[in-house]
Amino acid sequence: MARITRWDPEDQQFWESEGKRHARRNLWISIPALLLAFVVWQIWSVVAVNLNDAGFNFTDGELFMLAALPGLTGATLRIFYTFVVPIFGGRNWTVFSTATLLIPTIGIGYAVQNPETSFTTMAILAALCGLGAGNFSSSMSNISFFYPKKEKGTALGLNAGIGNLGVSVVQFVSPVIITVAVFGTYVGAPQQLADGTNVWLQNAAFIWVIPIILTVIVAFFGMDNLPGTKASVREQAIIFKNKHTWIMTWLYTMCFGSFIGYAAAFPLLTRTEFPEVNAMQFAFLGPLVGALTRPVGGWISDKLGGAFVTFWDIIIMIAATFGVIYFYNIGNFTGFLIMFIVLFITTGIANGSTFRMIPFIFPPKEAAPVLGFTAAIAAYGAFLIPSIFGWSIENTGSANMALYIFIAYYVVSLVMCWYYYSRKNAEVEC
Repeated sequence: MARITRWDPEDQQFWESEGKRHARRNLWISIPALLLAFVVWQIWSVVAVNLNDAGFNFTDGELFMLAALPGLTGATLRIFYTFVVPIFGGRNWTVFSTATLLIPTIGIGYAVQNPETSFTTMAILAALCGLGAGNFSSSMSNISFFYPKKEKGTALGLNAGIGNLGVSVVQFVSPVIITVAVFGTYVGAPQQLADGTNVWLQNAAFIWVIPIILTVIVAFFGMDNLPGTKASVREQAIIFKNKHTWIMTWLYTMCFGSFIGYAAAFPLLTRTEFPEVNAMQFAFLGPLVGALTRPVGGWISDKLGGAFVTFWDIIIMIAATFGVIYFYNIGNFTGFLIMFIVLFITTGIANGSTFRMIPFIFPPKEAAPVLGFTAAIAAYGAFLIPSIFGWSIENTGSANMALYIFIAYYVVSLVMCWYYYSRKNAEVEC
């Protein structure tokens, strides 16, 4: 493939004659790479639910911790991944970071086959799944360089939205794939549940090995390192002096932190609070609609404005969370599920709308690291939300306190969005 020597997507003639073709190719390779990253990041949201049934003996707190740890390490890795694309190049880093997903995937496949595997070993493997989370910051930073301002909302929404589908994919595929000897005896014997049913927990990890390898090969031959995007960490660090970096970090944590945190916690929360319900039948639905609505949020924001969409979306988020509390307290799982799905939809739309706001607030070389940094901090939601739910249940006997804490965060976010971006004569209209 010929090396790209000039890149100026804001030049309409260049964009139509050459830029669009390269941008779309890189986007459509980036998307499956990011989807697999989310799959690996959220494997534990499924595996943790099944461990004790397969012969392990972990406490509820330990299981919630295994589901939460990838969020802690993943968010921390995102901080570093934020700055790597302008240093190493988008193609180079996509190849490397996608290949690293093989480490936790293969490790989990072997560890879950032995009920004597220690909690420490499981925790290390859960922490390594954070490698998948880191990829989001570098992927979004990379794709932001490829598109002109007028199309960034849609492009970033597609990359992130379909990439986010990895959460739903792993929660849909895993419960099915572990019931089938898809690899025969080549990857180990089955585990036997208390009712005598055979399962192959290792399949939940091993099934992704070949797709990861294939994606690495395609990225190596099909993606590009762009000219004119090189920048040192010091040059990119200018973003920390801008107050809007911190405001947008707060707002993106409000939506993406909620999306990924609820995705990680929902299966265990349902298992704990509605034991009569098969949590894995429904776990994939929330992340599915949240991921699918993210591109919609970006597209609508390209038409109506990101701040406008974000403001009204937060209002619906607050109402939906109150709905979750209501149905949770009366023990109505159907209402609880519907309200959570509405909540996931709103997080998806706001994910798209807030990321559309950033390229309008910051110039291109600042927008890329801001996208990555806000994504890094927001990813801590994958650790904090399951942890807060676990704390609330263990100390108060219910999830209510956790949900009220989240509502308070959403109210503060609503005020910040209105004051800085969406009111008449706001400081930055975007």
